[in-house]
Amino acid sequence: MKIYPSLTDRLKTQHQAIENILSSIDSGRLLVKPQPDKWNIHDNLAHLARYQPVFIDRINQILGTDEPFFARYKAEDDPEFEYWRDLDIETLMKQLNEDRADIYELITNLTDSQLDRIGVHKKYGSLNIVQWTEFFLLHEAHHIYTIFQLAYDIEI
Repeated sequence: MKIYPSLTDRLKTQHQAIENILSSIDSGRLLVKPQPDKWNIHDNLAHLARYQPVFIDRINQILGTDEPFFARYKAEDDPEFEYWRDLDIETLMKQLNEDRADIYELITNLTDSQLDRIGVHKKYGSLNIVQWTEFFLLHEAHHIYTIFQLAYDIEI
């Protein structure tokens, strides 16, 4: 499976929507929880920033191991997530941008045979690297949409 233009475009720029959303809101909105057990904007951003190194690690495992198995990533089960939650928005955005550049370089420089390598997700089954990247971007888009809703106080 080959990389297609919308995938590379979104991989390069999709995360930039976050800065645009955050630029027009009061910083007090960052910590407003829609419900006691739901994440606020800051938590969503910490999750996205933390998941990028997890994604890089998974891609590297797929490249180096025959069909590695991955459990569903849950931030609540990740001992490093609390560290990311403690970072300020500027640091999270800086790290998000830096790691995204690394992800973009990693994915867009793979050969067709590397892109066809498989990793097995507990819920979604066998996915090649192009499918993993699509999954990564759709997951991120979901959180960006949640950030948008929280920023503009749209009912979730």
